[in-house]
Formats: sequence, C-alpha cells, structure tokens
Amino acid sequence: MSESAATRDRTLRTGPGRLLVAVYGVFALAATARGGYQLATRFDEAPLAYGLSLLAGVIYLVAAVGLARAGRTSRRVALVSCSVELVGVLAVGAVSLLLPGVFPDDTVWSNFGAGYLFIPLVLPVLGLWWILRVHRMDRGVGGRGA
Repeated sequence: MSESAATRDRTLRTGPGRLLVAVYGVFALAATARGGYQLATRFDEAPLAYGLSLLAGVIYLVAAVGLARAGRTSRRVALVSCSVELVGVLAVGAVSLLLPGVFPDDTVWSNFGAGYLFIPLVLPVLGLWWILRVHRMDRGVGGRGA
C-alpha cells in the first residue's frame, strides 16, 4: 500500500472522526442497553418503541465500526448507516409529534431525540458531513498523486 493510500485509509478516523466514533459508541451502548432492557422487562407496554430503541443502538454500533475502520467498504457502511439513522430519527421524530399515541413510551428518536439533547438528530448529519468531507479530501489526495 502506498503512503498516500495509507493516509487516505486513516483519514476517516482522525480528528473529528475519533470524536464521532466515541459518541456513536456511547450511543450504541446506551440505546442497545435501554432497548434490550425494556424489551426484556416491559415488552407488552410498548414493543414498537422499545424495538426502535434497540434498532437505533444497532445502527449506532454499525456506524461506529464503519467510522472506526479504514477502507472504502467501511466508509460505505458508515455512509449507509448514518443515512438510515437520519431517515429513522426524522420519521420517528415526526410520527411521535404528529401521532403521539403510536408510541406509548419514548424511543431514542422520539421528538427528534429531545430526550437526548437532540444529539440523535445532529449526530447523523455530522457523520454524513464528515464522511463526505473525507471522501472529497481523499479524491484530492488521489488526484495529486496521479
């Protein structure tokens, strides 16, 4: 692997990328633990809400791994997971505001993540911005070396 290729592979997980990985890791743990516990102990109260919290945790985990690992495939995994996360938080946020009876209990994404200081709404936007920024930087690095 050439030096510029090695630099490109590391770019996603440096600087702000490290902070994103850390925040995604914390949210993966928190949402997965919350959703799993709620499904195990109160499934009959709000299975959809608790299942969505568990799903959010899995998506956060996949995004964290995609951001932490080097390579084109990992970048694509991170891009898809951040995109799915953004669609999820927008959809669940809108439904929870417009049709509050659909979710008898809050999910991580309810009210656009208001219970988590709106971090679930901002996080995928920052993740997508970082992935696309690094991709543009990589294309610039590759273009100079050719």
